[in-house]
Amino acid sequence: MSAKNCDRHNRWRSKTIAFRMSPEEDQQLEAFVKISGLTKQDYITTRLLERDVVVDGNPRVYKALKEQFASVLDELWRIEAGSSVDADLLEIIRMMAAIMDGMKEDPYGK
Repeated sequence: MSAKNCDRHNRWRSKTIAFRMSPEEDQQLEAFVKISGLTKQDYITTRLLERDVVVDGNPRVYKALKEQFASVLDELWRIEAGSSVDADLLEIIRMMAAIMDGMKEDPYGK
């Protein structure tokens, strides 16, 4: 049995939730988690509770975005060569675009 954890709101996280995913779904989830900068647990909980994922820019997020952009560029070169567009790739591109759009917003309204 795993130890109980206390979250940021001083609530005990004592329940374990488990589910199965395909390897493709897992790969997509891992990409989303990396570019969000959140832990997998926090990312999944935020999405399941239909809250907005707020990405705070930090070196880890920038590195993940850089790696993901390189991966997307490789896929775009493959597509240009005549292959079809993968739906998972489009979802990753949409999330990256949303993150980049949020990065240009000034949180102080200046």
